[in-house]
Amino acid sequence: MGIRFCCILGVVVCALAGKSAAQVAVDPTHYSEGCGVQVRQVEESVVVRWPTDETMYGELVLDLRMDRPLIKQLGLAEGESAPSTPLLLSVEPTVFLTVGTREAPPGRPPQMSIWNVFFDKPASRPYRTYTSRLARRRVTVSSSGRRATVSVSELTMGSFSGELAFTCYAGCPLVHVEAVLSTTEDRRAILYDTALIGRGAGWRRFVWHTTEGRVEACLADEQALDRPLAVRHRMLAAECEHGSVVCLPPPHQYQFPRDWTDNLGFVWLGRGHAGQDVPFGFGVRQVPDGGRAFEPWFNAPPGTKQRLGVFYLLSASGGEQALEEGLRFTRGDRFVPLPGHITFTSHYHMAVAVTAMEQKAQTVPEFVNVFKQMGVNAVHLADFHGDGHQKDPGPLRLPELEMLFRECARLSDEEFLLIPGEEVNEFLGLPAEGRHPGHWMSLFPRPVYWVMQRRPGEPFIDEHPLYGPFYRVGSRQDMIELVRREQALVWAAHPRIKASSWTPDVFRHEDFYLADFWVGGAWKAMPADLSRERLGERVLDLLDDMANWGQKKYVLGEVDVFKIDHTHELFGHMNVNYVRLERLPNYYEGWQSLLDALQHGRFFVTTGEVLIGEFTVDGRQSGETVELAGRDRVELRATLEWTFPLKFAEVISGDGQRVYRERIDLADSGPFGRRTLVFRPALAGRTWVRFEVWDVAANGAFTQPVWISGGK
Repeated sequence: MGIRFCCILGVVVCALAGKSAAQVAVDPTHYSEGCGVQVRQVEESVVVRWPTDETMYGELVLDLRMDRPLIKQLGLAEGESAPSTPLLLSVEPTVFLTVGTREAPPGRPPQMSIWNVFFDKPASRPYRTYTSRLARRRVTVSSSGRRATVSVSELTMGSFSGELAFTCYAGCPLVHVEAVLSTTEDRRAILYDTALIGRGAGWRRFVWHTTEGRVEACLADEQALDRPLAVRHRMLAAECEHGSVVCLPPPHQYQFPRDWTDNLGFVWLGRGHAGQDVPFGFGVRQVPDGGRAFEPWFNAPPGTKQRLGVFYLLSASGGEQALEEGLRFTRGDRFVPLPGHITFTSHYHMAVAVTAMEQKAQTVPEFVNVFKQMGVNAVHLADFHGDGHQKDPGPLRLPELEMLFRECARLSDEEFLLIPGEEVNEFLGLPAEGRHPGHWMSLFPRPVYWVMQRRPGEPFIDEHPLYGPFYRVGSRQDMIELVRREQALVWAAHPRIKASSWTPDVFRHEDFYLADFWVGGAWKAMPADLSRERLGERVLDLLDDMANWGQKKYVLGEVDVFKIDHTHELFGHMNVNYVRLERLPNYYEGWQSLLDALQHGRFFVTTGEVLIGEFTVDGRQSGETVELAGRDRVELRATLEWTFPLKFAEVISGDGQRVYRERIDLADSGPFGRRTLVFRPALAGRTWVRFEVWDVAANGAFTQPVWISGGK
């Protein structure tokens, strides 16, 4: 038996058997066995053992000899001291890094970072793919809370270098493998594929869910060439004699932002992956060019630690059951019911009206059933964005609006509400040479007919023989009057990026932004940067800025994609708003209650894995105001439910000038938990406070602000 690291603190160079391992330095300085994950050295190996549930233990054995595959064994044991049963033997964790360049389009604010970009396509310029090389010069072991990490260096891929990190979580069947890499080169954009490769590793067959929802399998054929698989749920299981190993990427972080969610085949198996000279393996993959106008990849700024990650789930079950175990981590790719809330999602270019007008018979569009199966209650459309005749003065537009309203009514029911809406780029903005006025979303509480032209002498409100009253809008003031009369809401679509790169900053002092009908902005995980712990920091920063500007503005989640069918990989691009409503509005009664909740910040945003069932400050919920009355501290409560182990939470507040962050380490959390956190943050001098929480896969949730009175 080996000696536990806690007994050899201070030993920097280990006397390992075998000439190839003799120079490997193992540093356990930052490891404590109190983390619940046992890490020990046995001759030329590092052995990691940890509980995966109440009865089973996982085992990861790393071979430090240069001429052997790094993973000597992945296995399971029926007890802390029981011998382990191998699942896979002698496999090499391998990363394929594709490196391209980053460019930014013209017409952006001069101070905007080159990295804050969506309109780019690195695949249209020269790029190169590298296969990882690991020198095994040094091993470090660290622990935090209920988890431990073994890092092996030096890992090199082109101009990128770093280490390969293995993290195991007490009480969790996942092994988190990350290539942690940096470069000194500027303007690099990247993609990555991952793999476990080897010969005679113990895999017998591979199992996956097809895009049609069926379970499919094939025998392991180590002579078969690399092939991509378009699967549902992003998972592929390697079934072995005594169980299975399932590869699954971080569900949302792994998908860089796209306008389309087509399933490009995000897993693979075979030999010679990516045209490289490598043995048989399996893993997850990304596609340089998905065939769309913009495929921006991931940012890789110089000096940042890019974490190219994947999870491997260890299971004692066959492949089919192991896939179901993996699905628990994304709640079955569903947004589960939460008492007192409905799920609301916004910004979808489904061309509902135009498609219906082209069809000869009524059908149910595929996206309706996709959303229902995902547990989405209300969907806000963004029609006439490239389809239809949005700027027609009436003869073409009014029939299209009528069809949009009719289809939304037909497709809505007691459990699903399809809400008509548009993405607009007129009237509410500040157009200037070289500066786009920005896009904004419209949300009316009921069907409203309006056109985007008003010629001299035409009335603001007109009458149509078929459609009744309709509005003619030809100016900012017309638009403001329409929104006020009809009690509509508007907000910046994709603020600080895309065609809204200048907004809302450039018009934050304008009357329409200051009005109570301007909600704020919308959040989406773009741009993408694998060195960041959060998704979508662009808009999280905007939420803080808007709060400090002094108005009560909010940020709701948006998805902003075109056309959806049942084969698409939608969940990876999704987020959803959990809105505090007791029931889903009925289409024919209107959905004013939903607008009221959004307008007053009664919701939180999540990728789905993390839920914030309760968030209060001194008993006040998001969107409400707490009176400090001279107090420095008040109670903040947040009730959380999660799937992946959590990483951290943050209490974020501001005083009108600065933003303050108080971080709460949640490394003591395991998977599938529920907990109420109670804090008494110092809020003297603050004007608002909000809350975020993020897990180890960069899934997360954030609340809207609670406003503070009497804090100064």
